[in-house]
Amino acid sequence: MAFTEPSALERLKYMQDAKTVAIVGASDNPSRASYFVSTYLLSAAHFKLFFVNPKLDEILGQKVYNSLADIPEPVDIVDVFRKASDIPGVLDEAIAIKAKTFWMQLGISDQASAERGVAAGLNVVQDKCIKIEHARFAGGLNLAGFNTKVTEAAACNEPLTDPLWKLGDSMDTQAPVLQTLPYVVVIIDEL
Repeated sequence: MAFTEPSALERLKYMQDAKTVAIVGASDNPSRASYFVSTYLLSAAHFKLFFVNPKLDEILGQKVYNSLADIPEPVDIVDVFRKASDIPGVLDEAIAIKAKTFWMQLGISDQASAERGVAAGLNVVQDKCIKIEHARFAGGLNLAGFNTKVTEAAACNEPLTDPLWKLGDSMDTQAPVLQTLPYVVVIIDEL
């Protein structure tokens, strides 16, 4: 089955629907991306996290599992911090545990595995950071210094009464409007 990259709104739905995330390739090294993403998700997201790394016993005070099969609860999102050549094996594990979404972190993609994941019934995301995606919808993307692609800001003396999401002509052209008094910042992105 052909793989088509999910839209931002589809990725948002994957995150909204998920209760559990397994981070495969999790590290206890604070300078590693998986550690940074884990600390963010533990503090800012609603997910219950499970860490997978056969070389470690504990990360951030939580047990680390040797494999996805060892996790005692259903896993909604498998978030992968492994090199591209490891993706097919991790995907096999994700299919075996009946995960709902297979998420390859920023810089990681494998088209054949993405197509195989879709054919097996998984939602698949490639080359996207779950922390960045979560933060962009939660309004915290700029707090970590990432490019927010801010294109417009205006003074605002009153709180906005409109919904957070301003609908465009279609769902694919939505742009989030974030309010930080005294400014309203409009982020234009590929939402």
